[in-house]
Amino acid sequence: MEASLKVIYILGLLAIVGIAGLERADGAGAGPCGKSSPDDEAMKLAPCAMAAQDEKAAVSDSCCLQVKRIGQNPSCLCAVMLSNTAKSSGIKPEVAMTIPKRCNIANRPVGYKCGPYTLP
Repeated sequence: MEASLKVIYILGLLAIVGIAGLERADGAGAGPCGKSSPDDEAMKLAPCAMAAQDEKAAVSDSCCLQVKRIGQNPSCLCAVMLSNTAKSSGIKPEVAMTIPKRCNIANRPVGYKCGPYTLP
């Protein structure tokens, strides 16, 4: 009987430690885009490449769809537009910030400060 209580105690202790470790691991890597990095999210915006370099370029439906999805979290959208991936792709942040407006996204974060830029 005493041995089975020890086993139950040890299993309970392991369960508590395991749960605590999982919670810490989930929260530790969470950034502005949750578990995904801004650079990974920037890769999903490949259809926006031309529109983010030239304000007069047409914005594709696939670009608008991705911007609308990411734009539900303005801090993620900001981090993506200022990410290393975006910079190395030749993205101009001041032009990229105009894409939500150019896509006519009704509930876009107008006035959201993103580094030195403000979403129109």
